[in-house]
Amino acid sequence: MGGLLFSKLPRCAASHFTRRRKMNKPTILTGDRTTGPLHIGHYAGSLANRLRYQDSHEQFLLLADTQALTDNAHDPQKVRRSVIEVALDYLAVGIDPMRTTICLQSHLPALAELSMLYLNFVTVARLERNPTIKDEIRARGFGRDIPAGFLCYPAAQAADITAFKATVVPVGEDQAPLIEQTNEIVRRVNATAGRPVLPEARAIIPRAGRLPGIDGKAKMSKSGGNAIALSASPEDIRAAVKAMFTDPNHLRVEDPGHVEGNVVFTYLDAFDPAQDELAELKAHYQRGGLGDGKIKARLEAILQDLITPIRARRARLSQDRGYILEVIKEGTERARERTEATKRDVVNALGLFQL
Repeated sequence: MGGLLFSKLPRCAASHFTRRRKMNKPTILTGDRTTGPLHIGHYAGSLANRLRYQDSHEQFLLLADTQALTDNAHDPQKVRRSVIEVALDYLAVGIDPMRTTICLQSHLPALAELSMLYLNFVTVARLERNPTIKDEIRARGFGRDIPAGFLCYPAAQAADITAFKATVVPVGEDQAPLIEQTNEIVRRVNATAGRPVLPEARAIIPRAGRLPGIDGKAKMSKSGGNAIALSASPEDIRAAVKAMFTDPNHLRVEDPGHVEGNVVFTYLDAFDPAQDELAELKAHYQRGGLGDGKIKARLEAILQDLITPIRARRARLSQDRGYILEVIKEGTERARERTEATKRDVVNALGLFQL
């Protein structure tokens, strides 16, 4: 992608997507909360797969700004700013707006309307029992002061998924209960309507799983200072790898080292293209004679090769804010057509009064 991708998004985009729908490709919905720029954990966990899905699926990427407010309502400006940041990251890694629809959640009113309808098909007790919600409530320290929007997130996600009639949803293993609850709501809506109005969705769990932070903590986050951004400078990458957690008992090069729980090897598992060589390195490390410096040097080189072109494309794209806005606007218009059609299907199937 030398230079800017396009000075303008071609007006034939809508008809292009109409043709793709006729090809009966599976519909996939994925996206990110707009709480800040993306990092390499997002790349390993989702972005790399999204690049592959562009040709095999009809893919919608949701800039989830409404969802971001469920625990960021105190800082709406951060959520607003992050819309452009996340869209920039999508385009910088190679997401093609002619093959993937990038859309803004808050500008799709059908999602909010469906969410309100679906809340009638789920109980508060069931929302509270959702393992994902329970874990997130605990992690955020909400106690009993849980924002209602946060507690009701499973219904909102069900609205997101079903509005696009998505049949495939890539999620982390910890998010799978949300897809199960979406399908529960789908079955209740279909049973009430007396016919299959909405399809059930299948969760896809990425092979790479969730990357830990560079400090070894379970969750990588920019706010936690343990992430490597997709726009990281060469110096930032070098410093992050140097600071990575390895095996605290591997004090001398000749000592045997542990691979499990070693963050450097976890990252190499996710990003090293030469997995056969990596297997040999692991065996060498475990029997002793391989220093942490060498495996860190290997990882740094791999991450520099990955991030350098992404950073360069992002810098070029950031010079044309109008193009980024046009991508979001036109994608949202296409998504609005799809989601409004689904809302009409649900409203008609439930027999609600029509004016």
